[in-house]
Amino acid sequence: MADLTATLLGCQSPDAAIRNQAEQALAAAETNNYPEFALALANELVTEGKDLTVRQLAGIHFKNLLVAKEEGLQIAKHKAWKEMDAQARSSVKAALLASIRSPQPIARHTAAQACAEVAAVELPFNEWPEFLPTLMENVTSPEHADPVKISTLECLGFSCERIATMDVEIDTATTDGMLTAIVDGIRADRPDPIRLSAATALRNSLLFTRKNMDNLDERNMILTAICEATQSKDSSVRAAAYECIVQIAYQYYDKLQDYMVTLFGLTTAAIEGDEEKVALQGIEFWSTVCEEEIDLIDEAHHCQMNGVPVTRQCMNYVKGALERLGPLLTNTLTKQDEEYTSDDGIWNLSMAAATCLGLVANTVEDAIVAVVAPFVQQHIKSQNWRFREAATMAFSSILEGPSSETIGPYVNQSIPILLLALSDEHDMVKDTTAWTIGRICELHVRSIPQETFPTLVNGLMAKLLTENPSVASQSCYALHNLASAFAEDDAADLNGTNALSPYMRPLLTTLLQVTDREDSDENNLRVAAFEAVSALIQNGAPDCLVLFQELLPVIVGRLQASFSVSVLTKEDKERKEGVQGLLCGLIQVLVLKVEPQYVIPHADSIMQNLLQVLQSKNATCHEEAFSATSAVCDKTEAAFEKYLSALAPFLVMGLKNFQAYHVCAIAVGLVGDIARSVEGQIQPYCNDIMTALVESLQNQAIHRSVKPPVLSSFGDIAMALEGQFEPYLQVSMMMLMQASRTKMPDDDDEEIIDFINQLREGVLEAFTGIIQGMNDGGRIDLITVFVEPIMQFLQVLSAEENKDYEVLSKAAGLLGDIASALGPTVKDQLAHPFVLALLAEAYTHGDSGTQETCNWARGLIQGATQ
Repeated sequence: MADLTATLLGCQSPDAAIRNQAEQALAAAETNNYPEFALALANELVTEGKDLTVRQLAGIHFKNLLVAKEEGLQIAKHKAWKEMDAQARSSVKAALLASIRSPQPIARHTAAQACAEVAAVELPFNEWPEFLPTLMENVTSPEHADPVKISTLECLGFSCERIATMDVEIDTATTDGMLTAIVDGIRADRPDPIRLSAATALRNSLLFTRKNMDNLDERNMILTAICEATQSKDSSVRAAAYECIVQIAYQYYDKLQDYMVTLFGLTTAAIEGDEEKVALQGIEFWSTVCEEEIDLIDEAHHCQMNGVPVTRQCMNYVKGALERLGPLLTNTLTKQDEEYTSDDGIWNLSMAAATCLGLVANTVEDAIVAVVAPFVQQHIKSQNWRFREAATMAFSSILEGPSSETIGPYVNQSIPILLLALSDEHDMVKDTTAWTIGRICELHVRSIPQETFPTLVNGLMAKLLTENPSVASQSCYALHNLASAFAEDDAADLNGTNALSPYMRPLLTTLLQVTDREDSDENNLRVAAFEAVSALIQNGAPDCLVLFQELLPVIVGRLQASFSVSVLTKEDKERKEGVQGLLCGLIQVLVLKVEPQYVIPHADSIMQNLLQVLQSKNATCHEEAFSATSAVCDKTEAAFEKYLSALAPFLVMGLKNFQAYHVCAIAVGLVGDIARSVEGQIQPYCNDIMTALVESLQNQAIHRSVKPPVLSSFGDIAMALEGQFEPYLQVSMMMLMQASRTKMPDDDDEEIIDFINQLREGVLEAFTGIIQGMNDGGRIDLITVFVEPIMQFLQVLSAEENKDYEVLSKAAGLLGDIASALGPTVKDQLAHPFVLALLAEAYTHGDSGTQETCNWARGLIQGATQ
């Protein structure tokens, strides 16, 4: 490149034309001669006297040669670097290492990042032998100034961080070299800025130093260095050292035993008396230990349930520390930030303490109550608002974990006190009180005294319009949870009413007024109010149905009115579309709740407005509009056909919205709903729909969660079209066969196992629907050629250990459908021993419905094979 300096500066030009030209020139240089371009950038960075902005830009651009967010592009960038001539790479690396010794801070810092990217590519393959010796010399040699040592340790930290994200093995010699340099930098006789960089680097190195931590002497060396750093006079060094301790608790819980007494003393002292940023890390240590022990307790329970030995022991550190830790955390709750609001996104001591206390409660369960209850009882009526709020927060923090038998009596006693506290003179106390009531309604609603129910509902309702957005939002949350508690209330079906019914009309009226508050954008208030309305409707008793029927056209009218709201700013647009999405969600809830005869008169108006919402370019609006459309489709059944011509373009657009995969998934579900409702009337739209569905399966970038329902939708369409599905049979079966060959992972990756089970459910549902549809359409002969691969797939499932119960149930149903549709023509395939074995397994593990299916299938198979 003729003038790289000028081109780099051009990238910062305020003139878009100059900027674009410079960026294009850099891209062309990278494409035309990658090695020359990489070396030129390294030389710009290393050359003293160059403009510092240029040096920084050169280093950043070099780093970006090797970095990408998308995995495929990242692999391609690393490949391009590795394909460079070894000598060319050596020249670049030499310049980068020299840049770390620059007297200019910007150049050193940028070089540290650039070196780390190269190290992440080369160290796993032992391809940069000069890297560690050079950095070791920088850290240990007195010839190099402290700023060089700091940049060197930054480089080691960046390198460790990048390598840890790449899932590669690093040999012991490399990790030893890194740790030696880092631990040298964290020594007590080093200046604090060096110790800070070393502590940060050490935290990152812990991500892949299992072999070093397994060695007692090396582990002692590491822990000693960290513990010494917690005593530094510099609070930043102390905080960084505690971050290392947190990382050790997370990754090496099994190594803590020898050090726990020391770590207990250090962390509790930090929580009690150190600066906030240090104390936060002390709390984080115990939160991390809690999370580890919760997992270990769950693992042990799972092992006991399955009769297998426990492989990882829980050491019960939290239970052992409870008598000291509990009071320490409750006292820390009194260190509130009075200026804090939940919209600030700031993490402070009282919030950290509340989170940790909740984790402690989930770890030790009932034992937490006796430790925390005295603090709550002593301070919940304190004259000092900080103690009133802290006591309330402490109570809310221990609601999850203890059994209802243990915590229930305290809940029962607390309700009158909490209802009075809703009118506390301090906003933070009211906010926390409403939150606590919401938690009680979520977790221990049965412990609320019956006689206080009216006071509770009216008390919360009274805060919706008069309090600040934060308190009002928490009151909505409490009402949402209170309504949700009636989800499993069978009494409403028997009696036609429930305890919510007398308050339903005023609650809905008030909550809808909340959504119109001028400040409803704050503290998620509008969303919380809509969610409360939805929960009330979903759990309303039969005697409220008339009210819901009245409400449906009102909400449709609100949606219609929203289109005329003026939009002047981006915020106005976002607010308008947010309200429209919430209204669509509420329409869905109402349509599903009321009987079809009360939906049909409003269906035209509903669909007209939903179609207008779909004209926006907001993915959330599309999700909600498609979901509401599904509800209308469910209620109108065959009559829904009249909306298809207007809906189809938006539906296909949704199916092709691979980026917003949630929209795509809901659109796929809508296809199934339409197929079941209008049946053969979907045929004119199937070319476009099937094309979009096949494209979604072929798209490598689409989120994998979309693929199982896409496969299942083939079965829905086949059942709707019957014999008319023939044009789509070959491509559908090809896609299904390809998906059926997806294998379970060799390891126990539960996420992948769950996905493959979902994929197989989709395949089985599709096979079932296609066989039934073609059979009903008199074209079952077209299926004969696919029977053998379908049976091979079922045989694979029979031998698979990780299949879930849903897969078994659907496999049993498919076997029955094959026998029913094809009869004696497939008797040889059905006579295979795995068939009856699969049915037996499904029967053993299935519920009554699955067992009935198995008996049905077994009878058909016996008839076909005789």
